[in-house]
Amino acid sequence: MAAPMSADRFIDALRNEGLTVVEVGAWRTHNRNHKGPWGPVHGVMIHHTVTRGTAYTVQLCRDGHEALPGPLCHGVITKDGRVHLVGYGRANHAGSGDRDVLAAVIAERRLPPDNERDTDGNRHFYGFECENLGDGRDPWPTVQLDAMARAAAAVCRVHGWTERSVIGHLEWQPGKPDPRGFTMNSFRTRVGERLK
Repeated sequence: MAAPMSADRFIDALRNEGLTVVEVGAWRTHNRNHKGPWGPVHGVMIHHTVTRGTAYTVQLCRDGHEALPGPLCHGVITKDGRVHLVGYGRANHAGSGDRDVLAAVIAERRLPPDNERDTDGNRHFYGFECENLGDGRDPWPTVQLDAMARAAAAVCRVHGWTERSVIGHLEWQPGKPDPRGFTMNSFRTRVGERLK
């Protein structure tokens, strides 16, 4: 089990991995902690936003919408490879997912199929929303994929996790398609290469 790192350590970890970080408002204290605990943390979850345009995407992920209040993640990774920090603490990104998947993430082993919604993922995962329409055709620029791998690796490095602690939303919650446009196995390979 791991306690979440401090906000200062989080931003330092991202910068130490060579990332350009944009701080959005009072991101360190913008969270949903009043709705439940954050931690222990066990992994990193990757999402796509189904949006276009940096300003709109960052604002949506920070503020959320009527049905789902923000923050919707901890960091938004835009097409240009920048990481916009929009919140820190419990965030509305993972939702309820499969406890067997969580057990596999904790053990850092192959993931089983996600067929249950019986575990609070917002409590246990860092979340990165990545700007993409999620239609399988919108391209993922190399600079963005590199930033995504660096961000995931930064969190794993602090906690002593391997790339097996990085999952996609589609591997956590039945019915979720994100991220679409690459496989999570290929993405975990990128993260593993960073960690080496």
